[in-house]
Amino acid sequence: MKIKPKKSKDSNALMRRIFLFFTCFIFASVTSIYAQTKTVSGKVTDQVNEPLIGVSVQVQGTTTGTVTDIDGIYTISAKQGDILVFSYLGMKAQSVTVGAQNTINVVLQDDAKLLSETVVIGYGSAKKRDLTGSIVSIKAEDIANRPSANPLASLQGKVAGVQVVNTGIAGQDPEIRIRGTNSINGYKPLYVVDGLFNDNISFINPADIESMEILKDPSSLAIFGVRGANGVVIVTTKKAKENQTLVNINTSFGFKSVVDKIKLANASQFKELYSEQLANQGASAFDFTKWTADTDWQDEVFQTGFITNNNISITSSTEKNKFYMGVGYTSEEGNMKHEEYNKVTINLSSDYNITKDFKIGFQFNGSRATPLNTTTGLYTDALKRALYAAPIAAPYNEEQGLYNTLPSFQKNEVSNPMSIVELQKNTSKVIDYRASGNVYADYTFLKNFNFRVMYSLDHRAYDSRLYTPKRTLFDVDTQQAVVMGDGKTAVDQQKLNETKVQADYLLTYNNKFNDHSITATAGFTTYYNSLSSLSARRGEGNGLPIANDPDKWFVSIGDANAATNGSTQWERSTVSFLARALYGYKNKYLFNGSFRRDGSSGFFYTGNEWQNFYSLGAGWVMTEEDFMKDVTFLDYLKLKGSWGVLGNQNMDRVYPAEPVLLNTANAVFGDNILPGYEIAYLPDPNLKWEKIHAWEAGFEAYFLKNRLNFEGVYYHKTTKDLLAEIPGITGTRPGLGNLGSLQNKGVELSLAWNDKIGSDWRYSISGNLTTIKNKVLSLYQEGYTITTGTSGLPEMSYTQAGYPIGYFYGYKVEGVYQTQNEIDNSPVNKLKTPLPGDLKFKDVNGDGEITTADRTMIGNPTPDFTYGISVSLGYKNFDLSVDMMGVYGNEIYRTWNIYEWSQFNYLESRMGRWHGEGTSNWEPIMNRSRSLNGKDYPSEYFIEDGSFFRIRNIQLGYTFSSSLLQKVKMKSLRVYVNAQNPKTWKNNTSYSPEIGGSAIAFGIDANPYPLPAVYTFGLNLTF
Repeated sequence: MKIKPKKSKDSNALMRRIFLFFTCFIFASVTSIYAQTKTVSGKVTDQVNEPLIGVSVQVQGTTTGTVTDIDGIYTISAKQGDILVFSYLGMKAQSVTVGAQNTINVVLQDDAKLLSETVVIGYGSAKKRDLTGSIVSIKAEDIANRPSANPLASLQGKVAGVQVVNTGIAGQDPEIRIRGTNSINGYKPLYVVDGLFNDNISFINPADIESMEILKDPSSLAIFGVRGANGVVIVTTKKAKENQTLVNINTSFGFKSVVDKIKLANASQFKELYSEQLANQGASAFDFTKWTADTDWQDEVFQTGFITNNNISITSSTEKNKFYMGVGYTSEEGNMKHEEYNKVTINLSSDYNITKDFKIGFQFNGSRATPLNTTTGLYTDALKRALYAAPIAAPYNEEQGLYNTLPSFQKNEVSNPMSIVELQKNTSKVIDYRASGNVYADYTFLKNFNFRVMYSLDHRAYDSRLYTPKRTLFDVDTQQAVVMGDGKTAVDQQKLNETKVQADYLLTYNNKFNDHSITATAGFTTYYNSLSSLSARRGEGNGLPIANDPDKWFVSIGDANAATNGSTQWERSTVSFLARALYGYKNKYLFNGSFRRDGSSGFFYTGNEWQNFYSLGAGWVMTEEDFMKDVTFLDYLKLKGSWGVLGNQNMDRVYPAEPVLLNTANAVFGDNILPGYEIAYLPDPNLKWEKIHAWEAGFEAYFLKNRLNFEGVYYHKTTKDLLAEIPGITGTRPGLGNLGSLQNKGVELSLAWNDKIGSDWRYSISGNLTTIKNKVLSLYQEGYTITTGTSGLPEMSYTQAGYPIGYFYGYKVEGVYQTQNEIDNSPVNKLKTPLPGDLKFKDVNGDGEITTADRTMIGNPTPDFTYGISVSLGYKNFDLSVDMMGVYGNEIYRTWNIYEWSQFNYLESRMGRWHGEGTSNWEPIMNRSRSLNGKDYPSEYFIEDGSFFRIRNIQLGYTFSSSLLQKVKMKSLRVYVNAQNPKTWKNNTSYSPEIGGSAIAFGIDANPYPLPAVYTFGLNLTF
């Protein structure tokens, strides 16, 4: 019997060791193969097999990288399993895993996301490539990280066709004109915030804005009907993104200061000029013994202000629900001492999917602001007094503990500006509440249909209280304390409530079949707007002053016998039907049409309450044609054009067809006094809204792998049926009718280049330019002129057929009369007999005389063109951007220092005055009695060049790498420093060349206020 040997435990262990050895050997061999670094090379081409130069090739998750050479060839060290990332501007990035091969060739595809991105349009959205009009989308980051309380201020120089005028006053809305001034009755565009029509967006925190679209052409504006004539700014606030739970903190802080002061005479210069003026006027010399100071009043009233903008947002998203909350706080000190603006904002939104096809939600934006009270005088009265005050006066008397009066030649009319700034500080209480939001339901059915219902509400509650204290100053001449003004305290109070209610019912059909695509929208919408305002003033009674206590700043405390009252109230409504269709064939032939029928309460009694507005647009994507396939340098080319009729309701008159009643006289019947009323004007029984007939034609083109973008458009707008008031004959009321037309036309150009240099460097350069030509075509009858200007001065702004709107009217100046002989040999001045040193007016009509017939156009406040330039540079995680902008060809009429109700300080330029033959041929003699040189004869002497170039913004930032942030549980972190308005090159004498105004009187420098330079540090953190 054969017995099998039995295996021992030792032999089993040996077998396990042998198996483990071979396993480890094989694993180590494989690992060694994969861990071994090798050289990988290849060629990168585009879709037509052209080599791509400068493509970034990066080993994902490392710093190893290279770029392709002139033949598209690259070489890089990598291991098996590494991921190579190929990226190139204008192309889709591509990732390839390294395997056993040593050669990897890549074909990159065009990235058309710039053309396929969705933009918001009226009552819906559309792909950018499907549009036939001019819609510009502003990135959220271009707004959120700028030190501006109002997001509109950050648009300056960014968009062709949009002129932004910033005032410099903390919290105040900038002035926006889109493609010129379209009417004599107003210029303000329509703002649409999350679907609700509005007149401003000052209640929104810039960090809460997701996107901002600016609509300029008729095909995109006609859908807004009677509100679309002046352009539309659509604002969409942030909502939560799908499958995201994020917390974001965006904060910045810094300081602001005035960098361009007005150049005024100092003490020695003032003494020289004033003494010479008195001598020329034959007056006694002034005794300067008590007036030995050398005060720069601008330095006295200005401050270096602190500014901070903060926002924290929380987003959460599930399969069913999305929620967003943003809370913001802004605080900004003004340029003047004790000026301060504060604002708290909140943004809430929620979207809930009840089913896959049915969702509901709401959006809410609220704010509480404490804006500057425009009646306090801190930035109007006090600043102008700082410009008027003689520099020879000292601000404060230390011994008396009182502010000084000014010299006798101005103390009764001009107060010590510091007495206003310091003694009236903290005498204003203003609270401005705003609540705006909507609720909606959205239902998709039959696959291609969507029905949306939205109800929106906006309410504003404004409360203002102003206390006027008694101001006691020290009179330097009498050496006694004196009370300024009437010496009485007073209280002003105002309350304003405004409500907007809007309801939208929209049905949309969206479908693509074969080569066709169509999006059709039909809707019904209603809009209601009401306003109620009460204002009152009460003075002290029976010699009992009102206490300087905010709890007592109410008109009920004052004397009813020293009272003034005022009120404004109105309500109006609009009912509208709308329709729009967007159609595309083979992605190359584009058509759209829109229609809106508005019924307005403003013309309820004229029979013209219903009016129609409509547009047509077409586009041709030429690069989709077969004959363009071989044009390799051109990636995309679209020709486009649109035409339409728009409406203009944006004007001061709420009910043009129903004039207000004026209390013009009273009648006494026995013991009864009965007030008499008459209408403000006689309206034409066929009155209707103004209409703008507009068209444009242009193109969009992308070149060189989408690195170069060039867009151009010619626009032409004619406003018809201008609502104009005409004076009645003596003893009758004026009339109001559709009596005129005006025209705006020009060219808009924008150019942008984006590229990379290697894997670390990136840069971009962009610019835009807009020309504006404005002309009034007709106005009532030939020769009829609308005139306006600055209160207390002859009217200098004229609106007349054949000229630009609001042009400046006066006498042309050829120089200064040097001698009596020159006067004798010049056209005879019939206005007033000139003397040597007086301004020499031009004989415009050539009749040998200077008369009122020689007045002509001496300036135009509308610029010839505006432009903007942006440059950005990036290196690894660093980024630098510089924004610049400018205006050219407009004039400014200076009026702030030409009044004659007191003696003011002089501009420094008056040191170059005429004081003898050959001494000056522009600055006239120092003599206020020579009226030819003053306010009574508007002339080119007061005209200044409004052209300027400004470095609008400089920002340097650093973004921390994600690998570093993951260690501290952060998703992203960017820090930056920013400089806004650091330098402006200008030609006018005032603080800023940006001068706004009304539709028919703008560019008049009547109330100078500086636009400060702002320097901030900020960070944007997400976790």
